[in-house]
Amino acid sequence: MEHITLLIGIVIVTALVFDFTNGFHDTANAMATTISTGALRPKTAVAMSAVLNLVGAFLSVEVAKTISGGIIDESAGIRPEVIFAGLVGAIVWNLVTWLAGLPSSSSHALFGGLIGATVVSVGTGGVHGDAVVMKVLIPAVAAPFVAGLAAMAATRLTYRLTRGRDEADTAKGYRAGQIASAALVSLAHGTNDAQKTMGVITLALITGGAVAPHADPPLWVIASAGLAIALGTYLGGWRIIRTMGKGITDIQPPQGFAAQTGAAATILASSHLGFALSTTQVCSGSVMGSGLGRKGGVVRWSTAGRMVLAWGLTLPAAGAVAAGAAFLTKQGSWGVAAVAILGLGVCGAIWAASRRKPIDHSNVNDGPAAEPVGVVTAALKTVSPPPAGSLTAQATAADAAEAPGTPATPAPRTKAATATTR
Repeated sequence: MEHITLLIGIVIVTALVFDFTNGFHDTANAMATTISTGALRPKTAVAMSAVLNLVGAFLSVEVAKTISGGIIDESAGIRPEVIFAGLVGAIVWNLVTWLAGLPSSSSHALFGGLIGATVVSVGTGGVHGDAVVMKVLIPAVAAPFVAGLAAMAATRLTYRLTRGRDEADTAKGYRAGQIASAALVSLAHGTNDAQKTMGVITLALITGGAVAPHADPPLWVIASAGLAIALGTYLGGWRIIRTMGKGITDIQPPQGFAAQTGAAATILASSHLGFALSTTQVCSGSVMGSGLGRKGGVVRWSTAGRMVLAWGLTLPAAGAVAAGAAFLTKQGSWGVAAVAILGLGVCGAIWAASRRKPIDHSNVNDGPAAEPVGVVTAALKTVSPPPAGSLTAQATAADAAEAPGTPATPAPRTKAATATTR
């Protein structure tokens, strides 16, 4: 194993803590729709996702290379304490949005933290602006729209193909499809998000002289990052799972299958190209697209608006926290210790606040109240195809109302009827 100093060791531990928070923060990406539709039990779902996240971590290192040598100029005087400050900023923002139940991007929190700390420490010259634009900002804007449009088209096609068939029978098949697509999303998440921590640890090793510049992540880095994100995934980010599964739209099995399939394809393609994509934004966009693709589906725009606002704040907010941490770390060892103590204090306070109204596997599907249909949703519903089984369900309800023995509302008794009875 490479020679590792105490400071690099602290950075590695902090990076794995970030990876852990990334795991439970992003569990909803793969499993929220599967849990909300009842395709899998909550604990079974997160266990399966954890295993596949671990497997996915070993499939590629392209995103890790983007982090370790693409966003930040490793030859600009970046020191391990700069990376430590960036990680603290990312962890704090991850926990703040987790407490609020908002599926913000752990990836952008990491990028914002690294950029903010680098700018304070060595100036803007330490950041590759073109790489930030091409591999972070453009995918951040495009990915939710691409995934959302794909999910909306897939949802409409799905309902059109199953029109007239029994809804209960088709739901069974789609639940099985959801399990397969959720497994694919989990695998894709491991190939993308676990690599970000690998890239950060590799960057720390490069800045500390432990490995050569532009080196691939060592095997022990890949294994430790995979285990950390898998453990975080298994614990489950139940607050965000509730928001993704119930807070954005009411998801039926065909919608969940369409949303997860579209998201998995988008994430795997971006991992192959080396784009450090936000899996959260992809999956959230897919869920919204599936809500718009089903006639009768309602997207809760207030929740979606808060979510998009969190997306926009993630880079600057994590960057601001990291910039303050970097300023302290520049003061020497006492500054590094102060950042560690302050970071632990903030994390502890957030955890204590979360215990006031705990959310876990037992109440994760207790969704919010329905939101009134707004102008946008009403307009989209008029041009969307009817959901599969809708006509069948209406006919079944009418037949049931006319069937013998069906309870009916009693008609008011007239005086003549009363007299006859007597």
